[in-house]
Amino acid sequence: MAVEPRQILRLGVVQVPQNHSLFREMSVQLNVELGAFLVKDRKVINERMDHVRELFPIVAERAKDKAGSLSGGQQRLVEFARCLMLEPELVVLDEPSMGLDPKTLRSVFNTIKMMTSAGRTVLLVEQNARQALRMSSFAVVLENGQVRLSGTGHDVLNNPEIGALYLGGTIEESSSTPWKDTSESRRMGI
Repeated sequence: MAVEPRQILRLGVVQVPQNHSLFREMSVQLNVELGAFLVKDRKVINERMDHVRELFPIVAERAKDKAGSLSGGQQRLVEFARCLMLEPELVVLDEPSMGLDPKTLRSVFNTIKMMTSAGRTVLLVEQNARQALRMSSFAVVLENGQVRLSGTGHDVLNNPEIGALYLGGTIEESSSTPWKDTSESRRMGI
């Protein structure tokens, strides 16, 4: 049984995709307002806009600018603002840190922490494994579609098999060779 996107949104599930999803020729303001397209009450939309402007000053600062004129990191923050316009219960983030500079990266991860502190559940698919595991209450590591490790973010981060999985080996291979803290694993941040 297929579920239509509108039904998914009504259930409180939103997604910020890996690739930028703003309408480049539309203003930042309109892009953010589109996040509330299911909301019919203009007063509620205005209240939510005020809230996301406080959380993401870029929305107020660049409200009239075309979204396509923003940097990649600024676009990501506007996408976060847009997804919060529905006040979702579950936010699915697909590689939100992809290609971001260090300053914007910190802002993105702080925003994710803020979302979880506000009671939202965040499903995070992330290339920055160390940072993602540090902030996760529960983590799953997949290898070729199979669950290889799961548990608290702390437990998974400290599992020696994580090095083997991220260095291209498998758990079976790593059990025959003790895990080593190689310069390659340090370079990758594992």
